[in-house]
Amino acid sequence: MPFKFCKEKFWLEPPSEKLRKQLEEELKLSGTNLKSHAWYHGCIPWEVSQSLVVNHGDFLIRDSQSSQGDFVLTSRWEQKTLHFLIKKTVVLSSGTYTRVQYCLEGEAFDSLPALVHFYVGSQAVLTRWSGAQIHRPVNRTLPLSYLETTFCTAINLKSCHQRSDGMSGEERVCPRSVVQVEGHHSVSPCSSQAASMAPSPSLSRQNDSAQPLTSPSNRQQHKRPNVHLNQDPSTSETDGSSYTELYPGPQSYVDRLQAEDGPLKVEDGNMYLPPVVESVSSFKPSRYQSSLMPKENKPLEVGILRRVKELLAELDPRSAAKHITKADCMVARIRDVTPEVQKRMGVSSGMELLTLPHGQQLRLDLLERFQTMATMFAVDVLGCTGTNEERAGLLHKIIQIAAELKSTMGNMFGFAAVMRALELPQVARLEQTWMTLRQRHTEGAILYEKTLRPFMKSLNEGRESCPLSNTTFPHVLPLLSLLEKSMAGGEGTEPWDMVEVGVDVVMFHLGAARTFAQLGGIYRSNAENKLQGFQEQAEVLELFLTDFQMRLLWGSRGAEEKQALRYAKFDQVLTALSNKLEPPVRTH
Repeated sequence: MPFKFCKEKFWLEPPSEKLRKQLEEELKLSGTNLKSHAWYHGCIPWEVSQSLVVNHGDFLIRDSQSSQGDFVLTSRWEQKTLHFLIKKTVVLSSGTYTRVQYCLEGEAFDSLPALVHFYVGSQAVLTRWSGAQIHRPVNRTLPLSYLETTFCTAINLKSCHQRSDGMSGEERVCPRSVVQVEGHHSVSPCSSQAASMAPSPSLSRQNDSAQPLTSPSNRQQHKRPNVHLNQDPSTSETDGSSYTELYPGPQSYVDRLQAEDGPLKVEDGNMYLPPVVESVSSFKPSRYQSSLMPKENKPLEVGILRRVKELLAELDPRSAAKHITKADCMVARIRDVTPEVQKRMGVSSGMELLTLPHGQQLRLDLLERFQTMATMFAVDVLGCTGTNEERAGLLHKIIQIAAELKSTMGNMFGFAAVMRALELPQVARLEQTWMTLRQRHTEGAILYEKTLRPFMKSLNEGRESCPLSNTTFPHVLPLLSLLEKSMAGGEGTEPWDMVEVGVDVVMFHLGAARTFAQLGGIYRSNAENKLQGFQEQAEVLELFLTDFQMRLLWGSRGAEEKQALRYAKFDQVLTALSNKLEPPVRTH
């Protein structure tokens, strides 16, 4: 069975369940273990690495094939694929002790994660000569143990076919700190250590056993380029050394489902059914029954609001974050998804469904949940007609809930909703309340201003990501807003709506959809671990159910009105509540 590398199958055909579980186990290791970082791809060859970095700012890190113990950072910048050598050096520390450093153009770091965090976070250029930056990691989708077995065998075979000068094609590239592979010319070395290594007299690959790379113009003519590790006729088609077609996989989405379900058998009813295209929201506020509200209720009914405030006042931030996360994961179908629901979806996780055409209703439901959650928290603040100290205390608690969602639960969806409540104009304009917060709850104010707000901004701009080992619900809001633009609120206020940064940010968030689809199993596993042993309080969980929130905000009748009308009306309500608390200053 011939195996070739194919980008399209890399993104569309997932690995087997066994390999997925092995990958999950690797990514859940301690952050000090290099295997836990999805941007590390181990010993994949340079041909494969440059086929994976397809978008501007994409990057990954792999082992150097020419300099044992060193690493190579492969990135895509200005339509060129670049390879940067990262030297691993041992330096003396405190006279008798030694420590390892990783060097890139004179910059030294104590670990590879520290190097990656620095260049991604600061947007510093990797080298003066290239001007390249790294923005978005390309995550591996196969476990390192499997890649090592496959590629190390292939690389060993390839070493037997080296040219008479004793240097393979990879060895002719890696001694220099960065190589523009498409142009076949080098850029100046990045450090004295790299320069001290004997470079090849020529970087041309015309006689190399590896297939030459096509130029960007030629590449457009080949929709499915095959990258081979060895072009020797006897091994190029049979060495099994590819990243994605390491196993014979089905060629289409339908074939994949049929292969997973087994052969069609009439006697056991195992017949293939196409995914169900949902057209009705999963929220049914008019049918919702609750012990906290009567069968019919008016918008913002005083008795219900009072009970909601009592429950929230008794709730500690961590418990609130767990209740929110449980409800979020239920709506997004991250956990507790039955086999019947999976068959209807055609996929195993809601994280994959929301990236597909027939996942539109799930995207709309998540946007609805985001808006109602943010609005409910805003009402909690604006509906507090007591003193500034009481409102400041509420703000402080909401900030603590946001921090728990971010750090403890790894729930970026819930975190974004709570942050949106705090950033709504009607809440942000309460100058006296915020001033009291800074005076009475200084640590909360600092946490919000110096940590949470900058982190939220970086998430939206694609400059920050969350550790995969800690994430239960990734930051899907930008993707939802982009795919369902007409239904998303905040028109023109997001980073992707601004001309000067829009294109790069849009491409980043659209590209992130691939990661969401591939890593649904990891999000489920993380959520189950964080909610293990958690016993929710029924009434508290209700507070964070979208059906309950819709009934609370718009009443039993208003909750069934069109979304745009509901949002417009309630925006006016929030403005009136805000102006009542702190009347606007009139200018003459």
